[in-house]
Amino acid sequence: MGIFSRMVTLIKSNINDLIDKAEDPEKMLNQLILEMQEQYTEAKKQIAQAIADEKKLERQYNEQLKLQEEWEQKAELAVSQQNDELALKAIKRKNEHQKLAEDYKMHLDKQREVTEKLKNSLVELNNKIEEAKRKRELLLARAKRAKAQESINKTFAEVNDTSAFDSFERMEAKIEAMEDKALASEELTSEISGDSLKDEFEKLEEAKDDIDAMNELEALKAKLANKE
Repeated sequence: MGIFSRMVTLIKSNINDLIDKAEDPEKMLNQLILEMQEQYTEAKKQIAQAIADEKKLERQYNEQLKLQEEWEQKAELAVSQQNDELALKAIKRKNEHQKLAEDYKMHLDKQREVTEKLKNSLVELNNKIEEAKRKRELLLARAKRAKAQESINKTFAEVNDTSAFDSFERMEAKIEAMEDKALASEELTSEISGDSLKDEFEKLEEAKDDIDAMNELEALKAKLANKE
């Protein structure tokens, strides 16, 4: 299980380093996923080697069993031919292979146990990577919302900045002053260049028109009254 503890330590180290340097959440999260997938690939290679070692032990174990059986048969052959000395040698050789078979069987069982744990850990790591991919989408959505909210808050702060409204008020006062100045200039120009006597007669003519209209109205009323 040492390879997985080392792998987890390496992943954590890379993640912490990326987080400390992170500026772009999407880039960071994609890099994290890439790091995890690379470690998964490396772990898979090491598990494949562990499986190969297991198969080698199994082959060596079976070879010793086969040799044990062969020397047992030779011992039986020697006994059947009443050759006790040769039978004893065959039995000793048989026992040697039996002992080797037992040793290989012990290592094989341990290797199978380790291999099985590594396989389970690899499946768990793969599940973690898939979970990380799903979380990545959620975190990216949250990051986008946070960025949008930050932009809105910044815009709102700029709109509520009193200096901006002060600028508008100053501009309004300046425009009003310009309007007052233009109006004063117009009045002054009229007084300087105008004919006051002509203006007085124009006013009299306007008054005469009003009197004529009033007389016509009275005549119309009298006419209607006579018809009644």
